[in-house]
Amino acid sequence: MKTKTAWVYPVGILCAFCLLLVFLITSIEAVAYWTPGYYKKEYTKYEVLNDLPEMTMEDLLEVTDEMMAFLRGKRPDLHVFTTMGGEYREFFNAREIAHMEDVRALFIGGLWLRRICLLLAVLLFGAYVLLRPKACPRGTFSKALCIGTGVFFAAALLIFGLIATDFSKYFVVFHHIFFRNDLWILDPRTDMLINIVPEPFFMDTAFRISVLFAVMSGIFFVGNLSAVLHRPRSK
Repeated sequence: MKTKTAWVYPVGILCAFCLLLVFLITSIEAVAYWTPGYYKKEYTKYEVLNDLPEMTMEDLLEVTDEMMAFLRGKRPDLHVFTTMGGEYREFFNAREIAHMEDVRALFIGGLWLRRICLLLAVLLFGAYVLLRPKACPRGTFSKALCIGTGVFFAAALLIFGLIATDFSKYFVVFHHIFFRNDLWILDPRTDMLINIVPEPFFMDTAFRISVLFAVMSGIFFVGNLSAVLHRPRSK
């Protein structure tokens, strides 16, 4: 009988991996887009206006809104104009725009990966519901989800811990993995982007993403663990 139900575990573990990827990408999106006042707080914290030509916080936040709209594919280009140093001019230069086009491809690719993972998770759960043997013990699928969550979270914790030992080093490694050019190497003397989002900004953002992902994963794990431990009362 164990042979007939053995397939439930890999299906459940794979389903957990898919859902956790959904949680991770959603955590990234939530921090980047759904956190009111986050950019203003970070800009104030790192005094980014001091590194820009004379510019107001309101104008900088408007530029940020346009940049995020571009990353989500809601505007066709990043030719954003604003007032700097008493002059109405384009904020980003050609190199920054070319780099942000690569970043947008990465963002949109992540959103598509989330859709695929969510669809695959639904299909895997549907397969379990339709093909589940009658003799399959109660909570088996939830147990498989717990195992998958534990493995994925342990791997994520290892990676996050490794990155925390030298964020600058792995920040560079990340760019070498996901970008095939050197456009991401910016000069603070000529490029505005590196001044408004310095490396500490990414450290804060990574920390927020990690916390939100941990909370979502923890709730998911506890929910499935409670299903595993639950024993229905005998009639």
